[in-house]
Amino acid sequence: MTPSKEQFRRAMARFATGVTFVTTRLGDDLHGMTANAVTSLSLDPTLVLVCVDKTADTHDILSKAGVFAVNILNKDQAEISNRFARKEFDGAHGLDGLSHTFAVTGAPIIDGALAYLDCRTVTEHHGGDHTIFIGEVLAAKELSEGEPLVFYRGRYGQFREPRP
Repeated sequence: MTPSKEQFRRAMARFATGVTFVTTRLGDDLHGMTANAVTSLSLDPTLVLVCVDKTADTHDILSKAGVFAVNILNKDQAEISNRFARKEFDGAHGLDGLSHTFAVTGAPIIDGALAYLDCRTVTEHHGGDHTIFIGEVLAAKELSEGEPLVFYRGRYGQFREPRP
């Protein structure tokens, strides 16, 4: 028997994830969205995948741009995560007022992120109501030593280092 959407969501909520902010640039337009469906895919070649809801404001822009950056958020960036997770966000997920620099591809890198992956899209696959964007990682950089923003059971939590 197939689970209901709610049963599936509740079960998946038991899987703790890090929180990222995926950014892209199409001409002069900058866009971003919160994403936790992000994973490393391959070391050779270096690939990462990002799953994006087909109805997300950033979906079509990401598809056209052909580049994106995965910004790994720190525990103090929940406000960014919340702001860009909403579908009804005013401004089509533009980055106005959000301090950033640019990576090699031109994708925005958010100030305060723990690290980033700068990617060129190499392929897209359709997976139900999402598109799986696979990106070749052109640059990866650690930016700070802070703690990650963690999401579990619909809430933000904290990662604690084990005691020696």
